[in-house]
Amino acid sequence: MRKLIVSAALAPTVLALAACNDAPETTMEDRVEANSIDVPEATEAAGVMDASTVTAAQLTAAGVSQDAADAIVAGQPYANVVAFNEVLMQSMTEEEAAALRANVFVPVNLNAATPEELALIPGIDDRMIHEFEEYVPYADMAEFDREIGKYVDADEVARYRQYVTL
Repeated sequence: MRKLIVSAALAPTVLALAACNDAPETTMEDRVEANSIDVPEATEAAGVMDASTVTAAQLTAAGVSQDAADAIVAGQPYANVVAFNEVLMQSMTEEEAAALRANVFVPVNLNAATPEELALIPGIDDRMIHEFEEYVPYADMAEFDREIGKYVDADEVARYRQYVTL
């Protein structure tokens, strides 16, 4: 939380310094080319996309077949991740659906989640499902961070946060 506050406080200073910089403006492509870094096409979709609002174009850009993308969009909005998973299972294997759920997901409401919904969060196991349920109701996401942070490191808490909401 402190990092967020410090970042927010320093943002105007960084922007002012950047505006005063006389260096020519470079794009991400320029920086990638200069450093010979191989960046995938869909870098803008680095976060988890919400299955209830994602477009077919975003899905196909992320490597989803056109038929699967059309089926996903046709089912929008999704009541929950279980309903989304049912659509996926009509045209995919469990492994393919699990891989897609890592990048396209319906956020799980922590205070109303069923064990079945929690089990669909990528990388979660039975122990963590129990820990998620143990602290219900969550007052806010800071409480989630604090309580789940007792069991996993900060990176894993941040990863879980991509799949949950209040």
